[in-house]
Formats: sequence, structure tokens, C-alpha cells
Amino acid sequence: MIYVENKDLVIPGEVLADDEYYSGRGTFKENGKICSSLMGLVSLRNKKIRVIPLKSKYVPKKGDVVIGKIKDVRFSMWDVDINSPYSGILPAFEVFGREKKELNKVFDVGDVLFLRVVDVDEVKKVKLGLKGRGMGKFRGGIIVDITPTKVPRLIGKKGSMINMIKDKTNCKIIVGQNGLVWVKGEEDMEQLTKDIIHMIEAEAHTSGLTNKVKNKLYLAIDGELPQEDDCSDDYEELEKPKLQNFKEELEQEEKEEQSKKDSTDFYKVIEELKKKNKKDKPLSYGNNSGNSYILNNR
Repeated sequence: MIYVENKDLVIPGEVLADDEYYSGRGTFKENGKICSSLMGLVSLRNKKIRVIPLKSKYVPKKGDVVIGKIKDVRFSMWDVDINSPYSGILPAFEVFGREKKELNKVFDVGDVLFLRVVDVDEVKKVKLGLKGRGMGKFRGGIIVDITPTKVPRLIGKKGSMINMIKDKTNCKIIVGQNGLVWVKGEEDMEQLTKDIIHMIEAEAHTSGLTNKVKNKLYLAIDGELPQEDDCSDDYEELEKPKLQNFKEELEQEEKEEQSKKDSTDFYKVIEELKKKNKKDKPLSYGNNSGNSYILNNR
């Protein structure tokens, strides 16, 4: 029995036919079924079924969220490498409107950014933007590069795969639809996450992958397998990465950094005032109508 038609688009692990058909390139047999081993188009000839892979390079679409690296700074825009045959540009007005600033003091060559595809013209020139919470420059962490067509497998059904990795490693992870993944955490957890991501990429076509990933995470971190091993596999309903999955993490990181900066600035002011008033009036802390501590002169 055949479950697909010629030129159907299929995903890794999708059942194509029973074993009365012959398994061709881009397929594999499991439990008497012929399944697709990659994302591509079905090709049927007599009783032989194969899958022709789609191009692995990222093809940008309006609304996509991507990770890009600044490769050049021009007069009014930045050139951005978005892991695609097509070039990306970030116009200055998308960052600070009509205000004039030196571009390389905002973003310089080598900076890595989280961006949105604003538009793609007829010659595939990609206009990028930073509008939306969570967009902007990454600080620290590592970048992991995977085949863009494997991104849905990394995300999993309703984010199940990526959330499991984040929860266990305590790493911040942001996935671009262009196949670039930002990971930030403890150094050993970053490396483990990188290994897990490449494992998912290599075994995206196999069934039971969620449990394999779960077992590897627990063995690496806890030194033993989890008590339960009932994670359902999740390639039936693959989803694109969603921006809202990442907003809170980036905003929280920015708040923590700003809080540290504000705290440091506050104590610097105190020290300067102490020096200034050393010969005059002593400084003391007091409470003002239930508010936070403020500086008073007696």
C-alpha cells in the first residue's frame, strides 16, 4: 500500500509505503514500512520509491526569525551573513530611525544578531529588521550550525525537544530558521548542548529520537538513565521556531545586566559623595516614607 503521491513533500520519518514497494535513495525500512530519511519530494517509478532532497541552504521568507553575523559596515546599512546564498542587509533606519550615529559603534563586523526578515524582493535581496522584543545583539555563548531543514526536528512538537534540552542543561537556546542556533550557559553544558543538537541533526530521520536525546542528557548530567522512558516521538507535527519562545530569556538577561550596572553606578556615586563631603558633613543612609534607601545629608 502506498501512502503518498508522486512529488509529495515529505519529512524525516514519514511513512511512505508498505514493504511491497522497493526502498530507494532517501528512504529506509523499519517494521515493514518504507519511511523517508530526509525532507524532500517523493519520486515514484513502478514499485520503487525514493525521496529527492530539497536544497539544504536556507531560502529566506518574510517573517522568518534568523541569526546573522555582521560581515561589513557601509554608510547607511550593515551587510549580514544569514547562512544563505542570498545576502541580507540591515538598514540603519531599522535600528535607530532618522537619528544619525556611527554604525560601527552600534554593531561592528563579527557581531552576531537575532533578526527578523522584513522583506524579500524579486531578486532575493533580504531586508532585515530588529523590531520586536528580544531582537538584537547576542553577548557571549556559542553558535551551532545545522542544516536548516532539520530545524523543525530540533524544535519538536510544540517545542518539546528544545524545551527538554533547555530545562536539563539550564542553557539559553535560540533557534534561527536559517539553521543557526545560539547557546549560552556553563561551558560544559554549552558543549553538551552542541553535541545533542548535532545528534538530532544526524538522526532526524529515526524514530524514538526524543527518548534517545533524553537518555543522553540524563546520562551526561546525572550519570544514570531517567526512571521513566515514555517520551512520545514528535515528528508528526513539526513547528517553526516562534519568536515568543525566546523573548523572555533575552529580556531577562538584559534586565540582569542593567541591574548589575545600576548597582555599580549607585555605589560609585556614594563613594564620590563621601569624598566630596568628607571635610564637611558626614553621610548616612535613611528611609524615606517607605521607599528604597536613599542618601541623606544631616
